[in-house]
Amino acid sequence: MGRTDKDRGRAGVAAPEQMIAEARKAFFVMFGVVAFVWLVQLANFADDYALSRDYGVVSGDSGTLPHILTAPFLHWNWAHIESNSGPLFVFGFLAAYRGVARFFGLSLLVAVTSGLAVWLFEGRAVDTVGASGLVFGYFGYVVVRGLFDRHLIDTLIGLVMAASFAYLLTVAVPGTPGVSWLGHLGGLAGGLVGAWLFRDRRPRAAAPARRDDAPGPAAPGELPAPSDGSRADLHKELRDLGLL
Repeated sequence: MGRTDKDRGRAGVAAPEQMIAEARKAFFVMFGVVAFVWLVQLANFADDYALSRDYGVVSGDSGTLPHILTAPFLHWNWAHIESNSGPLFVFGFLAAYRGVARFFGLSLLVAVTSGLAVWLFEGRAVDTVGASGLVFGYFGYVVVRGLFDRHLIDTLIGLVMAASFAYLLTVAVPGTPGVSWLGHLGGLAGGLVGAWLFRDRRPRAAAPARRDDAPGPAAPGELPAPSDGSRADLHKELRDLGLL
């Protein structure tokens, strides 16, 4: 049974409305996360950064292993938190706008991989804190997510982010004094792995079967039926964004 124009209109607006709702939710989640990090910083500053000393990750110290989950919320000074806050919000929002529940799973994974990289491989007994591991994890996730999910828009966002912020990779390798490049590298690895673990597993819609090889005429107001699944996916992405 064919769908009416009214039915097609309802289906066409469902996806954009859902995307807008998720983007709004992602905005408020990241606003809350950044606000919480700043509130922790105020308490930390008032106590002469005792929180950073007590709840940071120290390599090889088994007592600080649980601090993998607290260290991302702590910083050593105002310059430290200021440099992390902008990228944390931007990359966090881009990582969360396709689904907040998936974003929380990604955040846990990145915090663990970043913290473990410091705890296992840092050669000195250095107390490491900061949200930069999360920043690198979200960055890696955003750059490759579109490839695993096969989303045209996310792939384009990933390309733009990779081209615009490629310089971040210079502090994920040895050589920058005072910077935990191991935490950055571990976070980046977690983001890349997370893009695969949390990829979209919904079955892809099959292209409609045709009785012959010749394309039939399109109904008024409709696009001609694409001859392969890739074009169908492209049309769906553009239609979801209201561009068709």
